[in-house]
Amino acid sequence: MDFAYDARTEELRRRLLHFMDEHVHPAETVAREQRAELESPWQTPPVVEELKAAARRQGLWNLFLPDRTYGAGLTNLQYAPLAEITGRSPQLAPVALNCSAPDTGNMELLAEFGDPEQRRRWLEPLLTGELRSAFAMTEPEVASSDATNIETSIRRDGDAYVVTGRKWYISGAMHPDCRIFIVMGKTDPDAEDVRRQQSMLLVPRETPGVGIRRAMTVYGYEDHYHGGHAEVVFDEARVPVENLIGEEGGGFAIAQARLGPGRIHHCMRLIGMAERAIELMCRRAAGREAFGRPLADQGQVRAWIADARVQVEQLRLLVLKTAWLMDTVGNRGAHTEIQAIKIATPRAVADILDRAVQLHGAAGVSQDLPLAELWAAARTLRLADGPDEVHQRSLARRELKRFA
Repeated sequence: MDFAYDARTEELRRRLLHFMDEHVHPAETVAREQRAELESPWQTPPVVEELKAAARRQGLWNLFLPDRTYGAGLTNLQYAPLAEITGRSPQLAPVALNCSAPDTGNMELLAEFGDPEQRRRWLEPLLTGELRSAFAMTEPEVASSDATNIETSIRRDGDAYVVTGRKWYISGAMHPDCRIFIVMGKTDPDAEDVRRQQSMLLVPRETPGVGIRRAMTVYGYEDHYHGGHAEVVFDEARVPVENLIGEEGGGFAIAQARLGPGRIHHCMRLIGMAERAIELMCRRAAGREAFGRPLADQGQVRAWIADARVQVEQLRLLVLKTAWLMDTVGNRGAHTEIQAIKIATPRAVADILDRAVQLHGAAGVSQDLPLAELWAAARTLRLADGPDEVHQRSLARRELKRFA
């Protein structure tokens, strides 16, 4: 692979870096101040809509979607350094560019598997930012890292499907503009192949029987900008059979197709979070004195900064290799690398952020700096889209198979 970015990527990087400096970073303080004045914590601060309008004017919209019909038509390798830049302000930048989870994964899913009417009704308004969405897979009563464990029932009843089940940590569900759930459940719990028991269904939020039970926090954070995380109950929620995505029994395969790009997008943004942490560490070390000397003179502090730089460079190369493989041999051919970055990146970035917190002392855990919230996000990604141990098990099994 060529380590240089192509001309289009360089141009978009230049424009995006300018957008971050000119609009996003100054808006971070404004957004916090505006949020304090809102009637509901789930309302969007006005400055976010201003950022979205500016991003559209500057052609920085839907960069994540490789399909030229709906998105920017970028490859994974082209999008990787752009997602890294947005990771420097993960609460604002992805939302401003309409490149935030879970909407990105849902748009990819609808673009690939949705029928024309489903794309017209749900994908198009998601692409324009008119509404938000949620992906309902994880359940509290089962080990959802193995999607075959999902227990939510999707029962055919004449010309409708009836959904019954309980989901939690459903990202985006608390947002007032969330209008649609993509729900994974079992249409055939007795199928011999456990990977053919599940199906995907579009369930509008206003459907009778859909109830938001409570908001779920992550280390005390509510993640307002991404629409929070909710516990959702489906109590005999009835939708037309036309709301089935793909075919009955195809839900597991659709979920796997959705999660591959999602995992690499998370890792791309994590690298941007680590870069911001290193920047904050260096500024703190250069500007703070302890025991009569700048922190930058302390050997331990220098080791932290040096180790962080080494880790970020290693991670970036692995993520770029993974993106290149996804573009050239497909997600299945890049399976080992996707699992490798999912294991390595959140773990290393959480460690870098932890050192940055330590270097800032009490300020590091306060609301005055982004470090505590960034650490919570990085630590959570060791669980989201499959915990470390599941990926380690699968990756090791593949390695051992070569010597069996």
